[in-house]
Amino acid sequence: MPQSSRRFPTGDLARVAVFAALIAVLGLPGALNVFGNAVPITLQTLGVMLAGAILGTWRAALAVVVLLVLVAVGLPLLAGGRGGLAVFALPSAGFLIGWVPGAAVTGWLVERAGRTPGLGRLMVACLVGGVGVIYLFGIPVQAAIAGISLGQAALLSAVFLPGDVAKALIASVVARGTQRAYPDAVPVVHRERIQAGREG
Repeated sequence: MPQSSRRFPTGDLARVAVFAALIAVLGLPGALNVFGNAVPITLQTLGVMLAGAILGTWRAALAVVVLLVLVAVGLPLLAGGRGGLAVFALPSAGFLIGWVPGAAVTGWLVERAGRTPGLGRLMVACLVGGVGVIYLFGIPVQAAIAGISLGQAALLSAVFLPGDVAKALIASVVARGTQRAYPDAVPVVHRERIQAGREG
């Protein structure tokens, strides 16, 4: 078997595809713009958090990259049926790009939690990666594209916080329940199983 195939098993490719699809499906309820904000509220960041919590660093980031590539080629996979390169020129572009490092950081923090990540550690990971990191990318890009100050962009983004905290809690509860039922959904456990299979 080629070296690259051993590094990235077919099962992991399937997981990446499933979570890319999950993020897309979470866009089906649509998008909501409030208080004149050009950046919409969607459920898709919930999928980004879940990807990080269950897939770990690199697989979660890859799932988001797959989704964004499909969006870039024109598939309407973002909330509200949006797609195409034009979405990366909108004020929300930084938040979309931030999904990639956001998923990766969430996964990295969950991996640091070991074989039995508790609800609290999962919640922290989702808040730091799925909220903090995404805002870190989204707010400056929104300010630049919309021609407003960083303070104004941050104030506009404050409306997202209650919903994003709720999504982080939901993602943590779902991830913890899934990992209790299926230990292989814990990134560290999955990595150890794959490594044991290679060594065997």
